[in-house]
Amino acid sequence: MIKAIKWGIIGCGNVTEVKSGPAYQITDGFELIAVMRRNLDLAKDYAKRHNVPRYYNDADALINDSEVEAVYIATPPDTHHYYALKVAKVNKICCIEKPMAPSYKECLEIQAAFEKQQLPLFVAYYRRSLPRFNKIKELLEEKAIGKVRHISWSLSRTPSDLDTSDTYNWRTDAKIAPGGYFDDLASHGLDLFVYLLGNIKEVKGIASNQQKLYTAKDIVSASWKHENGVLGTGIWSFGTYKREDKVRIVGNRGELSFSVFGEEPIEVIKSDKMEQVFIENPKHIQQQHVENMKQSLLLGKPHPSTGKTATHVAWIMDSILNQL
Repeated sequence: MIKAIKWGIIGCGNVTEVKSGPAYQITDGFELIAVMRRNLDLAKDYAKRHNVPRYYNDADALINDSEVEAVYIATPPDTHHYYALKVAKVNKICCIEKPMAPSYKECLEIQAAFEKQQLPLFVAYYRRSLPRFNKIKELLEEKAIGKVRHISWSLSRTPSDLDTSDTYNWRTDAKIAPGGYFDDLASHGLDLFVYLLGNIKEVKGIASNQQKLYTAKDIVSASWKHENGVLGTGIWSFGTYKREDKVRIVGNRGELSFSVFGEEPIEVIKSDKMEQVFIENPKHIQQQHVENMKQSLLLGKPHPSTGKTATHVAWIMDSILNQL
């Protein structure tokens, strides 16, 4: 019998309700024993509804809880660096919600702290673990569309009611997320493209605030080159007339078409035919990501999303926003 690893969550907000929190409870070999939220009543409510034995409104109390062996940081990105360094200091395993931190510099510091202590560090770029995207990886490895030439991603949406109101939103506060929704959403796709096609060695971008609805950028475009020679382009626009989320990976014998955030079928397009592959996402979308952490921690299997891979994505993001 292998002793279960006991986890605590800092920031038990919306993302932990269904997407991630329950995965730590239903994964064999993991136990969720503590949660923290600044509002003690909300922390207590979460703990009661999810049958978590302890709750705090002080992150230090959870981090220093002698029975908590691993910490999942699920707060907004501006506090990831602060809490991660505290977790490393007390020699505990850590998983950080994506993006790993608002800047490449902070990501390097986090990664160095965990490497110094020889501690496992994971980042919740969970698409690397989803069956849907691993099917795409399998198709690419099987040369289903031949040799890949280029990849493109167009992500756009209309302004939300929140965007047009005076209500505060940390996702569009330039002090927390300089790229606005780009920081929150594009990081998922860019990380996925690195997983599918390998590291990026050159990248350039242009960003602007066209609508002036908030302080962060609201439109970003980029071009890049993977180490294997595949070229990429992206446009992320959050003030258009409709929603769109479309990725095309084009090869010399066909192409793959899919969305990063939707669950539409994957399209495998060749000159003479088009096939569709539908793979449903799990209810708790981080479940495979968490299961892979267990496989890594208890069985020694490599995890696809680590501090190292997330730091590379942070370099890409900062390069696009010209913040290096």
